[in-house]
Amino acid sequence: MLALSSAAAFGAYFAMYAFRKPFAAATFADHAGWLSATDYKTALLIAQVLGYALSKLIGIRVIAEFGRSGRALAILALIGTSWLALIAFALVAAPWNVACLFFNGLPLGMIWGLVFSYIEGRRASEAMGAILCASFILSSGVVKSVAVLVMDQGVSEFWMPAVTGALFVPLLLICLWQLERLPPPDARDEDERTSRVPMLSKDRAQFLRTHGVAMILLVSGYVLLTAIRDFRDNFAAELWTAMGYGGTASVFSESELPVAVAALLVLGALMLIRDNMRALLAMHGIVFAGAVLLGLSTLAFQMHLIAPLPYMILTGAGLYFAYTPFNAMLFDRMIAAIGHAGNAGFLIYIADSSGYAGSVALLLYRSLGRPNMNWLPFYMDVAYATSIAVAVCTLLSAAWFVFHVNVHHVRTARA
Repeated sequence: MLALSSAAAFGAYFAMYAFRKPFAAATFADHAGWLSATDYKTALLIAQVLGYALSKLIGIRVIAEFGRSGRALAILALIGTSWLALIAFALVAAPWNVACLFFNGLPLGMIWGLVFSYIEGRRASEAMGAILCASFILSSGVVKSVAVLVMDQGVSEFWMPAVTGALFVPLLLICLWQLERLPPPDARDEDERTSRVPMLSKDRAQFLRTHGVAMILLVSGYVLLTAIRDFRDNFAAELWTAMGYGGTASVFSESELPVAVAALLVLGALMLIRDNMRALLAMHGIVFAGAVLLGLSTLAFQMHLIAPLPYMILTGAGLYFAYTPFNAMLFDRMIAAIGHAGNAGFLIYIADSSGYAGSVALLLYRSLGRPNMNWLPFYMDVAYATSIAVAVCTLLSAAWFVFHVNVHHVRTARA
């Protein structure tokens, strides 16, 4: 059941990416920008990310309060709505169809929280969460490879996103059916990982008052990680072209498959750590190591010590080692470590809504502040800045949790 449910969670979110990311495989180089303020593809990305970020803001409340019933139908309704927006994108003339990408992104931001709710709060949540997280590492590259192949069959850049999404509908249906068969966490799960319950507004406010310092530090680093991760993902075609691999469909998958496997092995191994606080600090160590790898691999590429494909694999590994824990196991273990009843979806959506605001800010800065800078040098500059800032925030966050534990132990001893 564990293997099937993990595969189902992986497949459901993998299928969602076919409705979100395929358009990024096209360059749309022959189309004018939105009112000439930005290039056309950047306008599409900003529109979709704005919808996605708004969805994350809404999700702070919706996902926190969502129960166990109706999740599969909600996922189908949300993805179906996003697919209709892709059809509208093909039918509405450019650049006015930019607005369709906003309505494509708006429903999709809820999907992660709904899928993750099936697997959180379990003794095996790390393994299941690592497999789920591997879906968004691997799926983006695979979906873009499929999108390029769809265009090679004569499908236009505008119809390609809707066609690509439709190809993944059977996978989505099978995976949702399997997720619905997964039983809820048992008594041992709740004993080790704390009961997972809906969080009303007063519960959310109390949590943030108590643990706000840690959330500020963690979310600050996550904003930067989300921004560069989205930039690398959305402009992969431009980055590969700058490195001499333009038009090669397989390279999108080749660069992401090793990253997905590495992240799956490292993060899945955390389930072997039974003590929740030690596991939480171990995740801080993984985030820190990812940030360092991001900076060092960029330095190595700049000094011509590694080739383009290893560079993209290593920066991808660094990014996803640092980025992935925030999307599942870090907040799951945080709730278990501090013993505060609630659900990880609430914390994930606070981080995500902030992260995608950072993604929009980076897109606007690149488009309006540095419009003439080449894609690759810009990516490398952001990689250096992110590496340093995330490393510092992570160390401070780990120190806060160590202090929090010591204070708690002192108070318990006195009581």
